[in-house]
Amino acid sequence: MLSNINEELNKFAKYVISQSKGNLTRLKKGGGDLHNSLKSNIKVSTNSFELSFLMEEYGVFQDKGVSGVKKKYNTKYSYTNKMPPPSKMDKWIVKKGIAPRDKNGKFISRKSLQFMIARSIFNNGIKPSLFFTKPFEKAFKNIDKDLIKAFKLDVEALMTNSINNK
Repeated sequence: MLSNINEELNKFAKYVISQSKGNLTRLKKGGGDLHNSLKSNIKVSTNSFELSFLMEEYGVFQDKGVSGVKKKYNTKYSYTNKMPPPSKMDKWIVKKGIAPRDKNGKFISRKSLQFMIARSIFNNGIKPSLFFTKPFEKAFKNIDKDLIKAFKLDVEALMTNSINNK
C-alpha cells in the first residue's frame, strides 16, 4: 500500500543524501564518520508516512554552524562558557596528519594541540556549511507536487483493487 509515495520519498531521501555527501566531499569533510553516517529512514503505513534523516550528532553543528565567543554566525547554536572537549579532536588530528612544531623544532604534544584546536573552535566557532540544509531545501521545493501525484496513483490502485475484489 502507498508504494508510489514510498518510491517518491525514497527518491527524495536518496537525492538529499547524495547531494549532502557530495557537499561534504567538496568541503574536504567527506569519507569520515559524518559522511558515512548519513542515512534515511522511511516508515509508510496505511494512514501515514514518515521520513527521517540520520547522521552523527555533530553533523547538525557542521551544517548550521556554531557561534564562538569572539566570532558570531547567524545560528541558534553558540559557545558561551564551555569549550568543546579537547579529547574529541584526537582522531581528527591524526586523520589530517597535523603535527606542528614549536619554535625550537620540537613536535607539539598531542594534548596541547587538542587543547589549542578546541580553544580556537570555542573562540571562533564553526562556520555554517549548510551541507545538508541546501540539498534538503532544494528537493523540498518540489516534493509536494511529486507526493500528490504519487498519492493519486496509490488511491487509483487502491480503488481498482477494491473494485476487482468485489
